[in-house]
Amino acid sequence: MTAEDVAAVDLLERKLFPIDAWPLQMFFDELAQVDTRRYVVAEVDGHIVAYAGLMCIEPIADIQTIAVVPEFEGKGIGSAILSELIAEARRRRAADVLLEVRADNPRAQSLYLRFGFEQIHIRPRYYRDGAAALIMRLSLTGGNPA
Repeated sequence: MTAEDVAAVDLLERKLFPIDAWPLQMFFDELAQVDTRRYVVAEVDGHIVAYAGLMCIEPIADIQTIAVVPEFEGKGIGSAILSELIAEARRRRAADVLLEVRADNPRAQSLYLRFGFEQIHIRPRYYRDGAAALIMRLSLTGGNPA
C-alpha cells in the first residue's frame, strides 16, 4: 500500500466496516511507520479489492487489518494477502502473529484456522456495536508450515 492507495482504501474501509472504520489519517499514520509496519493491497483490473496491514515489534507481529471486497471473497485473495503478512512477520523474526476477529465472522475465523491460528482469548464488547472479538495466535516457532 502506498499513500496513493489510501483514498481508495478509505472508501472500502467505510463500506466494509461502517461502524468500526478507521479514520482516514490513521492509514497515513500507519504507512509512515515503515520500521514496524507493512501494508499491502490486492488489485483486480486496476481496482483495489483487498488490503491488509501488519505491525511487528519483535517478537510479536499483529495483524492490524485485513479486508476483502465481498464480491471477491472465496477467490484466494484473502489467503494471498494473509500469506504475505505471515511471510513479513517471519522476515521480521516474529515468534507469534496475533489478530482480533469478530466472534460473529465465521468466514474469517475459518481462514485463520486454516492457516494454523488458534483462539487464545475473547474480548467481550470489543467492537463499537458490542460484538466480541476472538484473539487468535499463530506460532511461527516449532516448524509451523504457515
